[in-house]
Amino acid sequence: MMNVTQLRALVAVADTGSITHAAERIGLTQSGASQALSALEDHLAVRLVMRGRRGVTLTRVGEGVAARAREALAALDAIRRTADGARGLETGRIRLASVPSVFATLLPPLLQRFHARHPGIEVVALEATDREVAALLEAGTADIGVVAGPATPGRTVVPLHRDEWVAVVPAGHALVRGGAAGIPLAALAREPFVVATGGCSTHARTVARQAGLELADIRVEVHDWTSALALVREGLGVSLVPALNLPDDRRGLRVLPLAEPVHRDLSLEVSPDSAGSAIVLAFLDTAVTIGAGNPPRPDMHSAETWTP
Repeated sequence: MMNVTQLRALVAVADTGSITHAAERIGLTQSGASQALSALEDHLAVRLVMRGRRGVTLTRVGEGVAARAREALAALDAIRRTADGARGLETGRIRLASVPSVFATLLPPLLQRFHARHPGIEVVALEATDREVAALLEAGTADIGVVAGPATPGRTVVPLHRDEWVAVVPAGHALVRGGAAGIPLAALAREPFVVATGGCSTHARTVARQAGLELADIRVEVHDWTSALALVREGLGVSLVPALNLPDDRRGLRVLPLAEPVHRDLSLEVSPDSAGSAIVLAFLDTAVTIGAGNPPRPDMHSAETWTP
């Protein structure tokens, strides 16, 4: 059966000429976008796209289907706007708090989708440390915040992303040999270390301490992930980084998994003052749509979990 995601994927490919860029636009993984296109082709029993070295192009039939898909999506958007008007969602504002690195990496697809659904609603970005995010939620200064770790009991939360801590070492480092199967955290902790916090209270030092370890030789501690990785590239030390914050350009670096994986769970948490807001619920609904397929958070049982 055809669905909206398949139509959005086809239109995004028509606009970008790339499955990768199309996936970013509509908030899917590259494999998810490819599967959506394949499912649409199977349902219609025609070839819609042609994959080549220079990207993806639409067949003649694909161009015709994409034109109809635009019309269908525009009609659906008009229906949503009519319903939004009845719910008081034509205009408004939502205050979203998060550490800067999440605004730069994880949130753009969600914000793009929300704007497409509700163009009259302004999202005010509040960049803060994770402790400041918690304080903004408690004070009602932020409507929604991105939090890491266990949710606050009684709060409405939506799982956003499960991340993994990975070791980053200089390309020629001795740990690279045999490290593909995973580096023991104890071995990494013995190395000269570059610590980055990214505005978060959980970082390499605290991850090590949770495992009963101490970083033996911290050469430098910085706030920014980019600065830390530049120092690793120059051979100053090794680092422990959330995979979400890895750079696209990894020349001079090697990224290796930990022998025993350590995860970081990110979620959207709603301020008690905003729990009944129709705009907030619309934002959570969009997040659930984009986040479909993320593994469930094991600590979500302690809080009220949003379901659309």
